[in-house]
Amino acid sequence: MVSHLQRKPLNEQRGEAKIVQEVMKQDSGLQYVGFRLIGLEPGAAYEETLAGDECCIVALTGRITVTEGEHVFAGIGTRESVFERKATDSVFVSGGKTIRVESVTAAQVALCYSPSLHPLPTKLIAARDVGSEQRGKYQNRRTVHNILPDSDPSASSLLVVEVYTDSGNFSSYPPHKHDRDNLPDESFLEETYYHELDPKQGFVFQRVYTDDRSLDETMAVEHGDVVIVPAGYHPVGVPDGYTSYYLNVMAGPTRVWKFHNDPDHAWILDRD
Repeated sequence: MVSHLQRKPLNEQRGEAKIVQEVMKQDSGLQYVGFRLIGLEPGAAYEETLAGDECCIVALTGRITVTEGEHVFAGIGTRESVFERKATDSVFVSGGKTIRVESVTAAQVALCYSPSLHPLPTKLIAARDVGSEQRGKYQNRRTVHNILPDSDPSASSLLVVEVYTDSGNFSSYPPHKHDRDNLPDESFLEETYYHELDPKQGFVFQRVYTDDRSLDETMAVEHGDVVIVPAGYHPVGVPDGYTSYYLNVMAGPTRVWKFHNDPDHAWILDRD
């Protein structure tokens, strides 16, 4: 049985776009985070008017042209597969604006939503400006691309990051959470994980659990799945032979990423 926190690919055709995944606030139980993944054939277009949400449009694969009003970002996108492991281009658009995404080549485009708290300029987040970092050691190693981190004031509530975890490693580990509005110690941020695997027939394990275990779900997550994290710790484990990619969308009442490690497992950080 598939967990209520796990969404399988939808692959529903709407106009010229294929809706590959859709996790929106009205049907996910989330208050702050929305996620949609669309597929476009060459020359196809997707248009949407943002109401109360801001949006980060991530050129996941392929090349696209994004238009918002007088802003035209032509032919953006840097990779044919996320597993090229290089950063890609994105566009941030504030609430109340209309976006048009047109494909130059076959493309997959991630649309990451959160509440638009105040108007901000439309902005290209060029691949060359995306910070990349290595985190962890031993079997806790991963590569992180900070598309829209909390240090970037381009958004009012939205955070977006992508993570690569190598074969046999864990990420989002030691288990951490950000489900209490208790700054400066911890922030409340909902989160979604969009997963891809290389090779595609692989799987990862993701557990989502709270201290009191009122929420405790462990999922075998396959290529193209989305995992919803409304609260709790949420580690990911990658079996031997496969590489994991995921795109995270986070948002909450305050645009700060401050997490709390599970005290039962925080000791691993103190190893030499």
